[in-house]
Amino acid sequence: MSRPAIPSRTPRHPRPARPAAAPPGRRAFTLVEIMIAIGIFSFILAGIYSSWTAILRASKTGLDAAASAQRARVTVRVLEDSLGSAQSFAANLPLYYFAAENGSDAYLSFVARLSKSFPRSGKFGDLDVRRVTFSVEPAPDGGRQLVLRQNPLVMEVDRDEQEHPVVLAKNVKEFEMLFWATDKNPPDWVDEWREQKTNQLPAMVMISLRLADNPRSSRITEEITRIISLPAVTVQPMWQMPQGLANPPPPGAPAPNPN
Repeated sequence: MSRPAIPSRTPRHPRPARPAAAPPGRRAFTLVEIMIAIGIFSFILAGIYSSWTAILRASKTGLDAAASAQRARVTVRVLEDSLGSAQSFAANLPLYYFAAENGSDAYLSFVARLSKSFPRSGKFGDLDVRRVTFSVEPAPDGGRQLVLRQNPLVMEVDRDEQEHPVVLAKNVKEFEMLFWATDKNPPDWVDEWREQKTNQLPAMVMISLRLADNPRSSRITEEITRIISLPAVTVQPMWQMPQGLANPPPPGAPAPNPN
């Protein structure tokens, strides 16, 4: 009995293996996603930059305001110290005159015995009796500033003091003075200390200082007013020399006998 024939199988070539699919968590970003991310990051950077610049501007404004307030306080303190130590001698009026004028170019000038803590006292050494002059002048930035110049008695203002005065206040919009006139009935404040009164010291001076926040601003941001009392009075000639020596003898002559 014969066996049935087994059909022969033709060998097949193996199929190429398919590449394995990338895991879902390791897929790359598309160009659209990258552009969106860059846009969001740009918005965040712009917000941070604008916030930082706003903080810097606010900080600068606060520092400028604090510096202006400090300058105003120093200015008033200098005025109080100098007016409180003012001196005047009727026998030497050309040296001890008191002068003041209001207006856009306001100024105030008088003689005082100044303390060692007064600005620039170290420059003048032991010359404590000096003429002080406060004046409102144009500033380099186009605004107005209140400056202080000093010179020892019987000496002129030197070149350095004339060209480089002490700057007390910047952005000055108004520097106004009122004087307590005791010759009025009743006594009252006056805004002029006339020429016939330069040989007198006012009993009180009212100082008003108005400042802006920048040279181009017309808005007054700070105003300080002080009433300063002058404890001194003009020394009369008869008080400057003992009684009986109103007409002192010439040099070399014997002194008169007080008896």
